[in-house]
Formats: sequence, C-alpha cells, structure tokens
Amino acid sequence: MNVTPSASGPTDRRAATLVMACLGVFVAYLPVTTVAVSLPAIQAALDASTAQLSWVQDAFVLPMAAFILTAGVFGDVHGRKKVFQAGLLFSAVGAAVALAAQSIQVLWIGQAFAGLGAAALLPTTLALISHAVPDFRERGKFIGLWATSLLVALAVGPLIAGVIIDHAAWRWIYLLVIPVSLVAMVFAARLLTDSRAPWGSPRSSEAESGGGRRLDWPGQITATLAITALVYGVIEGGAGSFTDVSVMLALFIAVVSGVAFVLAERRSDSPMLDLTLFRSPAFTATTLIAMITFLALIGFFFLLSLYFGLVQQLDTLQAGWRLLMVTAAAIVAGQPVGRLMHRVSARLLITVGLLVVSGSLFSLTTVQADTSFASIAWRLVLLGLGMGSVLTPMTATAVASVPHHQAGMAAAGNNAFRQVGGALGPAVLGALLTARALDTFPGHLADAGVTGATQQTIVDTANAGGLGAVAQLNLGADTGQALGAVGDAFLDGLHLCLIVAAALTLLAALVSAILLRTPRKAATTTVTAATNASGHTSSAASAGAVLTAQGEGRPQR
Repeated sequence: MNVTPSASGPTDRRAATLVMACLGVFVAYLPVTTVAVSLPAIQAALDASTAQLSWVQDAFVLPMAAFILTAGVFGDVHGRKKVFQAGLLFSAVGAAVALAAQSIQVLWIGQAFAGLGAAALLPTTLALISHAVPDFRERGKFIGLWATSLLVALAVGPLIAGVIIDHAAWRWIYLLVIPVSLVAMVFAARLLTDSRAPWGSPRSSEAESGGGRRLDWPGQITATLAITALVYGVIEGGAGSFTDVSVMLALFIAVVSGVAFVLAERRSDSPMLDLTLFRSPAFTATTLIAMITFLALIGFFFLLSLYFGLVQQLDTLQAGWRLLMVTAAAIVAGQPVGRLMHRVSARLLITVGLLVVSGSLFSLTTVQADTSFASIAWRLVLLGLGMGSVLTPMTATAVASVPHHQAGMAAAGNNAFRQVGGALGPAVLGALLTARALDTFPGHLADAGVTGATQQTIVDTANAGGLGAVAQLNLGADTGQALGAVGDAFLDGLHLCLIVAAALTLLAALVSAILLRTPRKAATTTVTAATNASGHTSSAASAGAVLTAQGEGRPQR
C-alpha cells in the first residue's frame, strides 16, 4: 500500500484514510492492554490499595464511556479530522503524564486523558473510513483492516508490557504511544480529508447519514455525572461501606443525574442518545445484554488477573500469554459467526454463545491455587469461543434494529452502555470479592496456625490495604502460612464472584431468548444494514467488544 503526501486520487485518499484510522485505533487501545497486565507492578511501585488500583483502569474507561457519544457528535458538527487529531493529542498527553507519574493520583490523571483520547478516536476513525469509502461493500474490507489493527494492539500489548517490566520500570509501558501519536498527528494534517455530517435534526428520516447533529450539553453533563458518580459509589462502597456519607451522596447524585439525563434527552431536538431507540425490543435487548455481559466478563478478567498475580504468583508476561488465549479464541470464532449471520438468527447465536460463556464460568469455580495451566486453558478457550459467538451479532443487531438514519447513534449507544457495564464490572465484583475474602480470612489464618496479635496485625493490614498488602509485611516464620491463608481467602471470594458472573451471563441469555424475536427477513439482512449504517461491520464490532473484555482486566490485588 503506497501512501504519499502528494496523493490526490480516490484510491490514494482511501489508503491514506485507512492508514490513519489504523494508527488511531492502535494508539487508542495499546495502553489498555499494556496497563491491564502491569497493575501488579504498578501497585507495588506506587503502594496503591485495591480501591486505588481499580481506579487506574476506571480512570480510562469512565471518560471513554461518558464522552464517546459526544465525540461522535462533535466530529459530525466541527469536523472528524479535528476530533481525530485531538484524540491523538489527548492520548499522547495522557501517556506522557502517566510516564512521569510518581503517585497513583497522577497516574489516574494520565489514564483519564488517554480515555478522552480513545473516546475521540474510536468513533472518528470509523466515520473517516465511512466518508472515504461510500460503497458499503468495499467499506467492509477497510473496516476489516481497521479491526485487525485494533486486534494487533490487543495482542501485542500484554507481551510488550511483559518484556518491559522484566527489564525496566512499569512506567515505560507508556512510551510507545507518544511518538506514534505525534507522528500520526503530523501525517493526518497532510493526508486526511475533513468531513462533517449534513445539518438537520437527527430525529428526522432525512438525516440519512446519521448527521444533522448538534452538541447536547445538558445530556453530556448529566450522563457524565451519572456514570462517574455511580462507579465511584460502587468502588468506594465496596472498599469501605455503602453507609458512608460520601458513598450515599455519590449514589444519590447518580440517580438524580440519571433522571435528569432522561428528561434532557426527551426534550432535546438533537439528543445525544435518542430515547425512542428503546422502542425497538431488539435494540433494548442488545443494550441490556451488552451491559450485563460486560459487567460480568470484564469483572471476570479483573478476577482472573488477580488470580494469576496473587495466587499463582505469575509474572506479567506469563499472565499476558494466558489472558491472550481468551481473545485469540474469540477472534477465531468471530469470523465464521460473521458468515453464519446470513443464515442463522442473531437470537440463536447470542443465546447459545451466552450459555457457553456461562458454562465456562461455572466450570472455573473448581480452580485452586495449584490448578495447572492445561486445566485452565480449555475453559478459557471455551469462554473465548462463546464471546466470539455473542459480540458480532450483538452489535450488528443493535444497529439493524432501528431506522437507518438512527443506526450510527444506535451503534454508539450500544457501545457506550457496554463501556458502562465494563466500568461497573470490576467495581461490583471487586467489592464482592473483597467482602467475601476479608470475611473468611481470619478463619484461614487460624487454620494455618496464625493466631493472637500476629493474626490481628495481618487482618488489620488486609482490611486497610487489601489482601495484597499482606505480602509487604515482615512476618518471619509466619510468612508462608499467612500467604497461604491469603490465597485461600482469595479463592473463596473468586469462587463466589465466578458464580455471580455466570449467573449474570445466564440472565443475559434469558433476555436474548425472550426479547430478540427478530423477523426472519430482518435477521438475514442484519450484517448489510449494520455495515451500511455507519461502518460498524461485524468484524469491527467484534474486535471492539473483544478488546474491551481483554483490555480492561486488571491484575493483582
């Protein structure tokens, strides 16, 4: 593929757009996967508690979930090229701040800037491709390459982090993003053609491109408040108590802001998320499925990463290889599922896939500290295959279940709810894990022969800083027994959380079976409609969703 600054023909323009879009999505998601497997090193270096560690990833996910819809609208109104370049700039700034961080709070700031960059890059990269390649059949090839770039970031991120942490400090995992972002900004200024959406009301059927957008500040502000307050309340409530004044205030703000968001969107003539989309049972079902499933799955990856780091004492590279198995299986499953959608209903594919996911999660409830990798591997592969069967038809059905002029908003809305579920997953399951593990921890210490003042010191340390903080204590002859009790208590919490995660995916399967009653004609045209709508082909949808599940897992407590 030859792309030069002097390119002027349609082919060269499309090639330049593709290169920039691929670079953009690579920049957006590389930090997610590298950070996911680096959290044990970050926790040890910055002396972070479990709740503080949870915010490292949520500091990225929250801005991404809260601003992804607004970024798409901003690009429609002011130009997608400008938003694309702003996304690259935010990503570079976030990486630079994180690279220089000497405290967990500064790292949060860097992650937040990176999240804003990802929120800007994800919708604009696809919109730029859609504008450059009007023919939706040809566009599918470009989206496939875009998805491959996303998956490359997903695949190499944990491996890059593992190599870096084996030879240098954790902070250097952020270095690569900075030059790539800055170089991409320079070339984007010369190679990209700007585009905007037509003016008009997005509620009208004339706005066929999904354009006619205006900035919805009341909706944006209330949505951001609701999402941030909800996740903050869950994380802090799980780490401390849900009766704390700050936690109750946060949850109250979340409820009030959520109601205000609904009222604002109902009154707006250019809503960020048109609530009439939920009149479609299929869109409502896929949105619920996305939120419930990713709450369970991303929470599971959080737990799995903790298990590898805290219980099995694996290093970053070893954990990265294991987490990669789930994603690789999902990618393998995604390709045939995309073709099957022309012949098999999305309802069947999603329901069966969720049942497979639920079964694999239930099977993992038997893992122990000494469970071999071979014994775990087949269950992770099964989980990945189930995910690959769900993610592609889930997003494509959300897009195809609404009128054509609302398809772009439907895709963005489904992705935003998925991100919210992803942010809540580690918070909810992490809180459950903490409560269960700390409840059984004293009993395991007593069983190991650690009693009296030593036991009380260990329990107090765990209550204040999490189970991982016990490893920092100088316990002398009691060290082995204490660490064994830590592993046993963690496994108690892990098994409970796996049951909850499996039950959530089972609930999502029930929602799919009941609500996804798509007419046969609609089902056979889902992929075409989804692709024609806004560039969100099945492969791209699958790639983005798989990445979310893989990238937001976080190790070591």
